[in-house]
Amino acid sequence: MKRGNKDEPLIKDVTGVILAGGKSSRYGKNKSFVKVNGIPLIERVIREMKDVFQDVIIITNTPNEYAYLTFPMFEDLIKGLGPLGGIYTGLKSLQTRTGFFVACDMPTINQKLIKYMVRNRYDHDIVVPRIAGRLEPLCALYGQSCLPPIKRLLDAGQYQVFSFFDEVSVRYIEEEEIRRIDSGLRTFFNINRPEELNQFHEALRQERERRKGERKDVH
Repeated sequence: MKRGNKDEPLIKDVTGVILAGGKSSRYGKNKSFVKVNGIPLIERVIREMKDVFQDVIIITNTPNEYAYLTFPMFEDLIKGLGPLGGIYTGLKSLQTRTGFFVACDMPTINQKLIKYMVRNRYDHDIVVPRIAGRLEPLCALYGQSCLPPIKRLLDAGQYQVFSFFDEVSVRYIEEEEIRRIDSGLRTFFNINRPEELNQFHEALRQERERRKGERKDVH
């Protein structure tokens, strides 16, 4: 399978990390395998990540379900702690010093935005999008320098991902920057409920119709 843009090498010093350990309680079943246009969510995310990063790993507590994907998998070192526990496991499992972490339910992540965030990581422990004041910590870069403050949080029973951000150096990618690359902020659309999947399919249909209309106008 062809990987990456032939004119742009894969990123070697950052690992792509897909968080697939959630219980999907709001969806009612493992949403990783819910299909969007015939492709499971997890495969859509992998398709984008493997075209950016040389190394991609999956954090999951049900590795047998993902074995067919043939990517390295790691189970949570401390189970039941939510996304922060997944980030902790991912950072401990890296062969590189930095990982780009993304949730498995984000079907339209933008490769150009990922690369922009990677380019802005230097001298920072975290690179995270901020939209209308709201952080997107499950589409962000984390360095292994984050491990000590994360471990302190976990030991204290605190599991909110951004609770340690004031202890490290953070580069916030602001909405204005993001919209220059992803004008509709589609990267941050995630699917937690069946109705959101229906909304997403409808949005895709409308976009296809819009593009058809634009082509007709050209002719």
